[in-house]
Amino acid sequence: MAEPEVSSATAGGGGRLRNAFGGVLCAFTLLLIGVVAFSIRLFSVIKYESVIHEFDPYFNFRVTQFLSKNGIYEFWNWFDDRTWYPLGRVIGGTVYPGLTLTAGTIWWLVNSLNIPLSVETVCVFTAPIFSANAAWATYLLTKEAKGTGAGLMAAAILAMVPSYISRSVAGSYDNEAVAIFALIFTFYLYVKTLNTGLLFYATLNALSYFYMVCSWGGYTFIINLIPMHVLLCIVTGRYSPRLYIAYAPLVILGTLLAALVPVVGFNAVMTSEHFASFLVFIILHVVALVYYIKGLLSPRLFKVAMTLVISVGLAVCFAVVAVLVALVASSPTKGWSGRSLSLLDPTYASKYIPIIASVSEHQPPTWPSYFMDINVLAFLIPAGIISCFLPLSDASSFMVLYLVTAVYFSGVMVRLMLVVAPAACILSGIALSEVFGVLTRSIKFQLSKLFDDTSAAVSASGDSSTESSTNSTKSENRNEKSETAPKEKPSKKNRKKEKEVAESVPVKTKKEKRLLVLPFELSVMGILLLIVLGGFYVVHCVWAAAEAYSAPSIVLTSRSRDGLHVFDDFREAYAWLSHNTDVDDKVASWWDYGYQTTAMANRTVIVDNNTWNNTHIATVGTAMSSPEKAAWEIFNSLDVKYVLVVFGGLVGYPSDDINKFLWMVRIGGGVFPHIKEPDYLRDGNYRVDAQATPTMLNCLMYKLCYYRFVETDGKGFDRVRGYEIGKKHFKLTHFEEVFTTHHWMVRIYKLKPQKNRVRGKLKKLKSNAKTSSTLAAGRKKNPWQ
Repeated sequence: MAEPEVSSATAGGGGRLRNAFGGVLCAFTLLLIGVVAFSIRLFSVIKYESVIHEFDPYFNFRVTQFLSKNGIYEFWNWFDDRTWYPLGRVIGGTVYPGLTLTAGTIWWLVNSLNIPLSVETVCVFTAPIFSANAAWATYLLTKEAKGTGAGLMAAAILAMVPSYISRSVAGSYDNEAVAIFALIFTFYLYVKTLNTGLLFYATLNALSYFYMVCSWGGYTFIINLIPMHVLLCIVTGRYSPRLYIAYAPLVILGTLLAALVPVVGFNAVMTSEHFASFLVFIILHVVALVYYIKGLLSPRLFKVAMTLVISVGLAVCFAVVAVLVALVASSPTKGWSGRSLSLLDPTYASKYIPIIASVSEHQPPTWPSYFMDINVLAFLIPAGIISCFLPLSDASSFMVLYLVTAVYFSGVMVRLMLVVAPAACILSGIALSEVFGVLTRSIKFQLSKLFDDTSAAVSASGDSSTESSTNSTKSENRNEKSETAPKEKPSKKNRKKEKEVAESVPVKTKKEKRLLVLPFELSVMGILLLIVLGGFYVVHCVWAAAEAYSAPSIVLTSRSRDGLHVFDDFREAYAWLSHNTDVDDKVASWWDYGYQTTAMANRTVIVDNNTWNNTHIATVGTAMSSPEKAAWEIFNSLDVKYVLVVFGGLVGYPSDDINKFLWMVRIGGGVFPHIKEPDYLRDGNYRVDAQATPTMLNCLMYKLCYYRFVETDGKGFDRVRGYEIGKKHFKLTHFEEVFTTHHWMVRIYKLKPQKNRVRGKLKKLKSNAKTSSTLAAGRKKNPWQ
């Protein structure tokens, strides 16, 4: 009896050693995944320099600088008078502070440890750091659904997926840098609470949701997706107390915490984006009450109570819906924000809010963009969906619902490709884990079978010598069973059950072996093909990180036969503004360049990328669309001294103001009806050549971009539009050119003072009375008409 105890103790020790080794290996793998996620995003720093990218990150960088210099209290009360002149902007109440507070905290910690890092350095590397955190959060989320292997695979895929890299390279200091981590971690805590039913994880889930609300306006995706999953569980009969614990604290505590964020405030309970969570909250309590009553009453009384509960529940639901309808009906947008309505109705923005439709990242994606951003994952996602249904659990159903909703929203807005990336990585990781499991299990089974056959052939001679004794022993055992059988005569019912069990079990195991075990050669080929597929995916991700998504928009490069050309015109122009203009001078430009002008030139702008005031933006668009004199009057009324335009016709830069001009016309015409888009089109086509309309050739945008352009090559050939411009030789009467960058990409003009503008242009008046009346009429004229 001692030998089995020793063997079991040895087996238990071996199992613990195996688990310990597996845990160490898993931790080491996660560390490597984090290193890969961080390092693959450093191409922008290695190839270029440590700079902030794009447009919005410059505002975030400026706010973080203010926070680190003046403290948290000054940040909450900061009124910025350098933006949206003459209106200004209350920064603390109009930004999502999560990114700023996170980077500011990191900067404070490293400087407390006597590590001298600048605020800009911390901002540049915040996104790569949180990319590693997002990969680890993906591991935790996938592990809760399908185990450790699937979690490691999903984390490795997310660390390199191009869709996420596009928003998290070093220097991409935008809200999504930390928001994607908060999104995945919130989903993980929700699923963890579903699996465990612990209130501790439910509380952490509400806190994680609070961090997500602080970080990004996309938190509404969470507060609508989770109620959808709760409703799905209720409809499919999967209600449990764990579901109640996972959802109820999130709605109550999460909503209270969300209302503490100044930019959200009472919108957490007053806007339509949040109403679905409250409605499902009521339904969940009705269902919980029904299940509670069912456990207390007999079936007959339960039917009576069920009728009463359903009647009261429906009455309460109708009352709540009526209140919500009354609140929503008072809003012209029915309580929805413009961006939310554009997600529900893809044509809404183009019809009613051109300022939203004008943003390139708000356009619907093309099919090639899916293959560019998720590559081979598009083919693995269907297999992952099938794996989630084998078997179906609360966690796996949540993954499928997450994918379906994210794919829909990404099809409406290309920016939301970022949200579909984690779902695609999770389901692809599940699929690869299942496939690798089948293939490795098949190889293991075939190898063990091969070794067993070899050992059986070697020991065949020894077995034949003992065969006779074994047969005699078996015959004795059969005799003993036949003698004891009459003593234990089972009933016919039990014998029938035993026969069914004996017949069903072997058949099931045979079927499982046939389904899950593949030939050895096929299994090896499958693993090799998956490794090759993974290699192609890694190569594509590295190429995307190094070439497609690492170039900062502030510094542009191009390759030709002469080698690499660097276009640093933006920083050249902002440096000129900083050193050659007064601190209080106002600069007008299209809203795309407002954040950069304020952060890099430290000058006051009329509009910027916040786009909160459509009328103010329409005023600038109207000025750019008007003739020179009318534009001067509009800019002069806004106290503008300099006008900045971006022009790419000389070097072939397509994202210039000429290509954006029709959006200026549409936005301006939406507020000031005398600006009409057909006036700038020739037979429905937008042209700047000799076939362009007179309105187009005489508007301010055309003149500021093409002034002296014919001097570059003698023809005035526009490399972006692909033809010669229509009006080549003209002079400016109300504006003067003060600076043009080396490659003509940024041009800065100064408004001429009034005395210079009217000198020699007015005829001598015959009487002082006539002069005063003329000037009075001029003052009464509306400059916007």
